[in-house]
Amino acid sequence: MEAAPRPHMRPVRVLIADDEPFFVESVEALLAGDERVEVVGTAANGKQAVELATALTPDVTLMDISMPILDGIEATRLLKVDFPDLGVVALSGHEDQEIVRGMLVAGASGYVLKDSDGDEILTAVSRAAQGGALLSSGVTSHVIEELTTALERE
Repeated sequence: MEAAPRPHMRPVRVLIADDEPFFVESVEALLAGDERVEVVGTAANGKQAVELATALTPDVTLMDISMPILDGIEATRLLKVDFPDLGVVALSGHEDQEIVRGMLVAGASGYVLKDSDGDEILTAVSRAAQGGALLSSGVTSHVIEELTTALERE
């Protein structure tokens, strides 16, 4: 008995928002190497990210934090109001606890450091598209510590 053919699943549509062109190119190249992912656009600032997400309806946005015009935290907050199911993964060089917290409170479903390996970035995209989350190991301990402190206060 032959196995039934697998239904064709469409690729995860990804928008990249980062103001560093060389970094955007490297992330695009990484994602282009995976047939499960399609880059639908790139934005150089948070305002562009919000506009492009509205026009292109990606499944996931990879969002830098420090961008001109509108930072990634505020762009994420705006996007999650209109698109609550949009997966937003912070892709940042910042390990600062307040920035991580700000991004997660704004609605990011993941936080990946820019120096993470390609597999971690791809996993974060995949999990965000499925409604899950991923935190880089470089920020996880801080998030757990903060959560534990908050729970102890209750």
